[in-house]
Formats: sequence, structure tokens, C-alpha cells
Amino acid sequence: MLAGIMSSGMESTVLVVEDENDVVDLLRYHLKRAGFKVLIEKSGDAGLVAVRQNRPDAAIFDIMMPGMTGLEACRTLKNDPNTAAIPILMLTAKSEVKDRVKGLEIGADDYVTKPFSPKEVVLRVQGLIRRAQAIAAESSLVHLEGITLDRTSLNAKIDGAHVNLTTIEFKLLSVLSGNRGRTMSRDALLRDVWGYSTSLDTRTVDTHMRRLREKIGRHAVRLETIRGEGYRFNATPVD
Repeated sequence: MLAGIMSSGMESTVLVVEDENDVVDLLRYHLKRAGFKVLIEKSGDAGLVAVRQNRPDAAIFDIMMPGMTGLEACRTLKNDPNTAAIPILMLTAKSEVKDRVKGLEIGADDYVTKPFSPKEVVLRVQGLIRRAQAIAAESSLVHLEGITLDRTSLNAKIDGAHVNLTTIEFKLLSVLSGNRGRTMSRDALLRDVWGYSTSLDTRTVDTHMRRLREKIGRHAVRLETIRGEGYRFNATPVD
């Protein structure tokens, strides 16, 4: 059985926000079987309230729902410093390619297309929670000439001002800066940031990199694209 109990010994909570009863039943069964506590909501509006009230360890949002869509709920949560660090996995139909990209651009941490393998969803959720906890467990501060990363609070400061990064964006900047001067391939970043053991859609990396660059302002030039290879953090201070 896949373990849903994290190293802290506490049961992890996953919020599922989905309006299709068959999908809800499938996810509830497999997540509970893996050891998770599962909360269910049927609309984006209700999901937004549930995240703020219950602070789950991870949330699964379907994109298309009555009222507030999953995309709108995700954008709201990721723009709120109090909920930005909660990992969000989006459920999308295969025909919704633009929506998948948009979801990543507004801060979603991962996505799975319908129809999906319940085991894959469980593995993705476990990976998201492990990464969030691993970042939170690291207590050291990282200072990089205008960039400060606090791995305990997941707070990032650029030139002394707080910048609201998602968990994945924080991890991406942390991994690249920790390997400054070294080119990292997209596959390596998928492994070290997302925790994927096999290569998936490397556009995920590019989408998050574009979003990260937008958020760190003048320091974006330090995240270099190495054509045909990957990305590199340039340790040279920005003028």
C-alpha cells in the first residue's frame, strides 16, 4: 500500500475539488487507501473556502466546475501569501492543453489529464507533499546578492522585498541557485524539483521558469537558458 502518512507521524489531508461524482468516488477511495484524510468539495468557490479553513497538505482542483473554475481558485490561492505554499494539482481534459499551460503559469504545482490512473494521482500528491515538507524542514537561509531564500518559511526576498513564490517556484530557484554556475537539464530539474523518476513533459519546466523570471524582476537575467541543454543560475551579481 502506498503510504500517505508523512514522516511527522501525522495523517496528511488532501482536498479534492471536483463536481463529477464518479471521479470524486475514485479519488476518495484511492487516496484513503493510501492513508490520506480526504476532504471533498464540488465547486471552486467551496474549495477556496475549504483550503483557507482547513489548510490541507495538498489540494486537487478540476479545471471546469460550476461557478468559480479551478483555474480561478488556483490563482486566488497562489496570490495569497497565507495559502501560496499549499501544493495544487490540477485535473484537466486532454483537449484542454491551453488550460493546462495557463494553470502552470498561474502557479499550479502539477497537473494530470483525464482519464487518469488513480495510482499516478496518489504518487503525484505524495511527491508534492514530500517536497513541501522537505523545503519547510530546511532551516538555513540562503543569501545570493539580492536574493534571500528562507527554507523554513518558504519566504523569498528580492532586493529586500518579499516575493510570493509557489512551492515549486521556490524549489526551482533553490535548486538552481544551489547549483550555481552548473547547467541543469530539464530532465534533471524534473527529478530534483518535481521528484519525477522518468522524463515527462519538459514544457512544465519552461512554464515555471517563465513565471519565476517574471517574479524576480531584474534578477531574471541570472536564470540563463543554455540552448539545447537546460538552465543555469549565474552567480554574478546584477548591476
